[in-house]
Amino acid sequence: MKPFRYIYFLGIGGIGMSALARWFQASGQQVSGYDKTPTPLTDALQAEGIVVHFEDQGAASLPEEVRQHKAQTLVVLTPAIPADHQEWAWLVQQGYDIRKRSQVLGVLTQGQPTIAVAGTHGKTTTSSMVAHLLHHAGVPCAAFLGGIAVNLGSNLLLPPVPQPGQPTPLIVVEADEYDRSFLTLHPTIAIVTSTDADHLDIYGDQAALIESFRQFVSQIQPGGTLLLNHIADASVAAAAPAGVRVLRYGLSAEQGPDLYADNITTQGHRFHFDLHGSAGAVPNLELAVPGYHNVENMLAAAAASQLAGGVENAQLAAAVAAYRGVKRRFEFIVTSPDKVYVDDYAHHPREIEAFLRSLRALYPGKKLRVIFQPHLFTRTRDFAPGFAESLSLADEVVLLDIYPAREKPLPGVTSAIILNQITAPQKSLQTKAEVLEAAAHDADYDVLATVGAGDIDTLVPELRALLTARWRQNTLL
Repeated sequence: MKPFRYIYFLGIGGIGMSALARWFQASGQQVSGYDKTPTPLTDALQAEGIVVHFEDQGAASLPEEVRQHKAQTLVVLTPAIPADHQEWAWLVQQGYDIRKRSQVLGVLTQGQPTIAVAGTHGKTTTSSMVAHLLHHAGVPCAAFLGGIAVNLGSNLLLPPVPQPGQPTPLIVVEADEYDRSFLTLHPTIAIVTSTDADHLDIYGDQAALIESFRQFVSQIQPGGTLLLNHIADASVAAAAPAGVRVLRYGLSAEQGPDLYADNITTQGHRFHFDLHGSAGAVPNLELAVPGYHNVENMLAAAAASQLAGGVENAQLAAAVAAYRGVKRRFEFIVTSPDKVYVDDYAHHPREIEAFLRSLRALYPGKKLRVIFQPHLFTRTRDFAPGFAESLSLADEVVLLDIYPAREKPLPGVTSAIILNQITAPQKSLQTKAEVLEAAAHDADYDVLATVGAGDIDTLVPELRALLTARWRQNTLL
């Protein structure tokens, strides 16, 4: 990347793209970019000195230095940019060096000791756990994450300034299976958290998705390690090259994994468990980010940190206790004596099931209201029965309209196809305005959860304010 003085991002506001933008900014290159709409993340980039604009007027929108210095400019592209984007068309016509985010990550990690975390869900949390455990233990590392890690306050962890005799920093990367992006990576350690069907608009069927994971695993470096969730497709393990160590992990020794947890208990919002890992047993670990799925994610993260970074058991216990999670992953927004509000990014039926079962474990017997925004028309079409089944774990379900992201509407595909199959006692379709109106007047629940990967997070500040005001009023009364 050194020959490039100017880095221009098409879709700079994406969580993965913004991490790369911050990396290049820290490396001394001049960074700028386009995104469709302002967000808190683009606001943060601008505050860090990165120029961002929001109108697509072709060449006229581009910064002067990008137009004048083609040979010194690298354009980084997200797959979410539409095919009719005028800036993109002009840059292609002019012959600019244009690469996908995944290709750039492939270059940055080439020849470096890399921990790549893949999976149809769980990869953001697990990669942030790996980065945190290494960083907390003082192991030199860098990380490109798909979410804002609370401990770091960022989606990017920069490595320390190199010192003589210091080992080469490890690189932790969230490896995205969408559009087969993770096939640009050749990791030292690979974690595969799940291989459930997803992105069928790209793959067509689950068999093609599994084959992509097999190809990813086949690219692990000689002498490396594959950490594979016990529920992942067994054929993925078979694709590991000769000499690559394969370790399965799961919640219980009865499931037959190499790495497992037992004595799992909950105390308040915290999960306590004993970890049986690659470096022996570590008793009574305390995880402040709740969820059985997060205990499972921590099993893989702990093994990776010990195998790649030499993190010792005593260091591991302190680091796990200090971990505070990722924004919008089981994030407690309001906690009062009589009401709890939690926000989560879950957007796949299995993710929603894991999230709601964990909420049920934390708050047994409490009335649970879930507000869910489906993400993508194709995902809604492909998994409507699964969404309905998982959401039916709640006492009340409120559905918002589908968030389209990069897609055009599909005939007959609306949130109603999920609603019609939900068996929860109460269910409804609502707009965002109706959700806020209800929150101001209706408190017939104990636990509230907002769930989804679209723009449902824009409701969070307003819901927080409404619920906090109600709590304070009740306290005064």
